[in-house]
Amino acid sequence: MKEIIRKILKAIFKVVAIILYRPEIVGKENIPKNEAAILCPNHVHALDSAVIITMIDRKINVLAKEELFKNKFIYWIADIFGVYPVKRDKKSVESIKISLKLLKNKELLLIFPEGTRNGMAKKVKPKDGAVKLALRASVPIVPIGIEGDFKLFRKVKVKIGEPILYSEYATKSNNKEFLDTLTKELMDKIVMIRDKK
Repeated sequence: MKEIIRKILKAIFKVVAIILYRPEIVGKENIPKNEAAILCPNHVHALDSAVIITMIDRKINVLAKEELFKNKFIYWIADIFGVYPVKRDKKSVESIKISLKLLKNKELLLIFPEGTRNGMAKKVKPKDGAVKLALRASVPIVPIGIEGDFKLFRKVKVKIGEPILYSEYATKSNNKEFLDTLTKELMDKIVMIRDKK
């Protein structure tokens, strides 16, 4: 029943998104069809994840700060769409457990490496959680560049890059310096995809 409701709501939200933001999705073929992956976009607006979840056919799970779930309606919508409340704590064991379980079940998980909206512009150091999870779960990261300002009736472009494989680095999931290097490379890749014409 939940899956039927999700599909109906997703179809409605998709129509609304198309009307309001005219999203163009490039590179859909780079999303694994049946395997696990971590989707890593740049973060320009509160609606980034909503547009991606709406416009991609597969179900995409997201971790979000638990403060957003105080409203019962929002909690219900989140539960339908696979949005999990977690504490905003660097060492949140709960978020790691949920993420690894989802990836083990061959699901998609969306994570913003910037950690906050427009993190790159604010010179905020990107978080290495996505890369660390990719190493621990032996899954690829799909870099995504989002171009647009989410002004009404102005096009938002979502450019999906080819999956990045990290299997050869599996033993280095606890090497902080190495994780930082891979995270910087990931962010550089996201920017390159975003800016590519």
